[in-house]
Amino acid sequence: MSFRLRLAAWIAGPQPAPEVAPEQPRKPFTVSPEAVARSRIPPAQPEAEKLNPFKILPPPAGVLPDKSMAMDESALPGQSWAIQQAAAGLYNEGMAWLGFPHLSELAQRPEYRRISEIIATEATRQWIRVTAAGEDDKAKKIQAIGDKLKEFGVKELFQRITEQDGFFGRAHLFADLGQTEGHELATPIGNGADKVTKAKVGKGALKGFRTVEAVWCYPAEYETSNPLKPNWYKPSAWYVQGQKVHATRLLTFIAREVPDLLKPAYSFGGLSMSQMAKPYVDNWLRTRQSVADLISSFSVSGIKIDLANVLQVDADGLFRRVELFNNLRDNRGTMVLNKGSGPNDPAEEFFNVSTPLGTLDHLQAQSQEHICSVAGIPLVKFTGITPSGLNASSEGEIRVYYDGIEALQEKFLRPHLTTVINLIQMSEFGDVDPDIGFVFEPLWSLDDKAKAEKRKAEADTDAVYIDSGVLDPLEVRKRLASDDESPYAGLDVDDVPLPAPGEDNPPAPETNEEETEEAEA
Repeated sequence: MSFRLRLAAWIAGPQPAPEVAPEQPRKPFTVSPEAVARSRIPPAQPEAEKLNPFKILPPPAGVLPDKSMAMDESALPGQSWAIQQAAAGLYNEGMAWLGFPHLSELAQRPEYRRISEIIATEATRQWIRVTAAGEDDKAKKIQAIGDKLKEFGVKELFQRITEQDGFFGRAHLFADLGQTEGHELATPIGNGADKVTKAKVGKGALKGFRTVEAVWCYPAEYETSNPLKPNWYKPSAWYVQGQKVHATRLLTFIAREVPDLLKPAYSFGGLSMSQMAKPYVDNWLRTRQSVADLISSFSVSGIKIDLANVLQVDADGLFRRVELFNNLRDNRGTMVLNKGSGPNDPAEEFFNVSTPLGTLDHLQAQSQEHICSVAGIPLVKFTGITPSGLNASSEGEIRVYYDGIEALQEKFLRPHLTTVINLIQMSEFGDVDPDIGFVFEPLWSLDDKAKAEKRKAEADTDAVYIDSGVLDPLEVRKRLASDDESPYAGLDVDDVPLPAPGEDNPPAPETNEEETEEAEA
């Protein structure tokens, strides 16, 4: 400092310290209406429409004939009462019929489709064997019946029927006797073996069979006033696109019947496998999507910031800041944070929260297993996933599953399959042989090793019985020749080979022709 400046400062004397403006109090934290408005994404979901489980849905246009009224267009006896008694809980969990359009949509999803396809495939995989009782030779009849079953594709038709019953709860099989329209279709043809069938079905009259989906069929006649009559809530005729067809010509398949009060609401069908599995499939789809969403965002990152001044007027700056953070949020990106240089410019702090993913596979697997439990299908059949763990095996579950399929065959397929075979006999032979029937082939089959062990055990048992005199070797030979699974099937029973020479069986002495003639004399 120069001499003049020091002199001026001495003359002026000490100067007072400059006044410092007091610090302004910080404004309280508030959230602007604009910020709240922009945070409302997505909007609230509307409440699901409640369904009436007893509501009778009309058929598609063209199913009923013109100027006709279905028997259930007005409330049936007991129907109004049932609607009044329906509780709100019945509207949920698939307690109301979904209708053919929605059931058709569900048939596109693999979770629903695999249930019906697996059951239909297993029920018709081994198919049937035509049998005959009695001592008469009926091989030609059995061969003719088998040829017609293959010609008409009955196995494939019954597989398709089982699938349709799983999709819609009802399926139909039309017996084609040469008429596809006209009043003759409204007349009965009997059960395939009675006098009515013999009068209606002549030799060569049967042309084949066809499946008809339930959506094209609507009940025409049924009893609603007297439960003691045979057609109580059981249609004796159906409308098929305006054409009235008797129930004996249009065989109806229903695997899971509903109570009488619900039959009109279900269009006189049964409970479909798709509707039974719907709550569990919905849970599976929601769990599957939630797991996928959680995996894609299991790590949540954020920035702590003082929002007192950010959200007071508008939130544009905040949302631009968030958008900038999201754009740079990557393993190869760089996030720039504000260190804070003033009282109104606070520093930012980064944080990260990660969700553990250790048990998601178990939760997702359990949701999928619930679908299998409703359908009664083993997990290895439904998903192809084999059990894991110590001594894990699915053999027992598959055996139990086959027991259920065999019960389904007897209950669901046998009645109408018997009618089909009777119609074939009536058309081929002019009569039905009561000694001819059929059996379903067993679904469980042994491998080559197990079959060899079984034959070895049976051979040891036969040897013990022969040695003790209980059986004769010829009886064992007959059993082996008649067993289709035996390697000796078709063996000539009478062509018994001579035993090999040995100590117990010395060779016969040689004789000339003269000694033989003298011995015979």
